[in-house]
Amino acid sequence: MIFKVFKKQELARLHELLAVNIIVGPVTKGNDRNGKPLYDFDVVYDFNELALDYTQTVHSPKRFVLPYQETLSTFAVNRNDWEKHVDFNVYRPLVFFGMHACDINALNKLDLVLAQSTYPNPYYMGKRKNLFIIGIDCKPEPQCFCRSMGTDSAIHGFDLFLTDLGGKYFAEILTATAFDLLSQINCKDPSAKDLGLYKQATNGKNKHYTATVETSDLTKILDLEFESPAWDAWGEKCLSCGTCANVCPTCYCYGVEEHVDLDLQHARKTKSLHSCNLIDFAKVAGGHNFRPTSASRLKYRYYHKHRGFVEAFEESLCVGCGRCGTACLADIAPPEVIASVRGKE
Repeated sequence: MIFKVFKKQELARLHELLAVNIIVGPVTKGNDRNGKPLYDFDVVYDFNELALDYTQTVHSPKRFVLPYQETLSTFAVNRNDWEKHVDFNVYRPLVFFGMHACDINALNKLDLVLAQSTYPNPYYMGKRKNLFIIGIDCKPEPQCFCRSMGTDSAIHGFDLFLTDLGGKYFAEILTATAFDLLSQINCKDPSAKDLGLYKQATNGKNKHYTATVETSDLTKILDLEFESPAWDAWGEKCLSCGTCANVCPTCYCYGVEEHVDLDLQHARKTKSLHSCNLIDFAKVAGGHNFRPTSASRLKYRYYHKHRGFVEAFEESLCVGCGRCGTACLADIAPPEVIASVRGKE
């Protein structure tokens, strides 16, 4: 990895160089009922639209590589012949300008399933391989427990990562593309003072973590507490609305539907993201539902994140961003759920 520093004024120039592509970054979308700004990722056309000092976005940037709904293929009948058209829906390179480490790590986890598994997803891979990612440091919010999940820093999965040193940025360069890009702006090698400021910024960030999850033996605890009454207690609160999956940066479950026109001349196949908390998620032909209660669905969501995925890939699927707990209408958050299963609450 190569390190550089550059003045903050140079960031606008960096944006200008990348503006030939589609740029997605954090923008202000409004305010909540307490007057606190609400941020989300959206297409950015002007550097001044970027809110790089954002706390956390309501949704993750996942939807730009894993859309909530996507047409996989279309079919058309022409006389005695028929045509099939497959479109991976990738038209131009995409630049993520200002992703936090947890969201970068979320994409890395999605890669394990959708890009590096036995059956990779070409629709995801097409978008993922056309990404240029600029990460930026953050100040942890009260709901963030990413440090417990080991995702508070990113060591791969990005091109360039920036840390605010006051009047300048400390840049971690991971790819040749990023190195060539920085050669077009005024930057220099970090001095001993810059390295000291970087360490100071990192240590200062670590002091802001308040939410924690004990993960050392979590897979064993989940095996032991499969029948814990804690699941029923949380299940009674759960509304089975699927909001948690909607804001989660790593949920990837989906369903596929085929739509045939009444004239039988056209058809399309679409994929829609699903949520394991929805009542029909485990419903099969014949009407049987393998997870008929909200408690069973909530439990299996946690087992997938913290047990099944760990067994398959030796790491949790959760990145500790805390979005699910913030968005949940029933105030269900992973730190509290896991603590209760451990018997601490």
